[in-house]
Amino acid sequence: MAGLLLAAGGGRRLGGRPKALLGHRGRPLVEHAARALRDGGCDPVHIVLGAAAGSVRERADLSGCDLSENPDWAQGMGSSLRVGLAALAGSGADAVVVSLVDQPGIGAAAVARVAAAYEGRASLASAAYDGRRGHPVLFGADRWADIAATARGDRGARTYLQQHADALTLVECADIAEPYDIDTPEDLGRLE
Repeated sequence: MAGLLLAAGGGRRLGGRPKALLGHRGRPLVEHAARALRDGGCDPVHIVLGAAAGSVRERADLSGCDLSENPDWAQGMGSSLRVGLAALAGSGADAVVVSLVDQPGIGAAAVARVAAAYEGRASLASAAYDGRRGHPVLFGADRWADIAATARGDRGARTYLQQHADALTLVECADIAEPYDIDTPEDLGRLE
């Protein structure tokens, strides 16, 4: 079970502060998100960087993680998802759990719970919060090419998940995680 962390965003609504480098509990947010994937049972953990990738590499301890850079990060999450899935294509992983760098309320327990929904290379699962689909999501390897083909803009895999709702397993995680995003200056108060 691979882990894929999408951490390329430039923080446009945060005045251009890359989300990966936001401080949380004394370390960059990207470190916390990567640890949640690893501690949730994912190996390898692959991280897609974009905005300020050089600074992220310098300031964050991402040892043990595989890194890719998305030169088209400004086009949105879909481009980072494509880069990450392409990087994992030859890894031998049967599935991937995908997480976002700007959701510090989602930790290893939610990752592990979603990963436990794996049933085979065609698996499709998502965390749910009071019945509403959220992150992290699990994609069986047999689905990666089709997901990448539909991943556009900031919608990521949303279109694919809507088109395949009948195959999607929702894994309730509201009791162990909070799915808020760090998107605006007001949201920065949620960081510790």
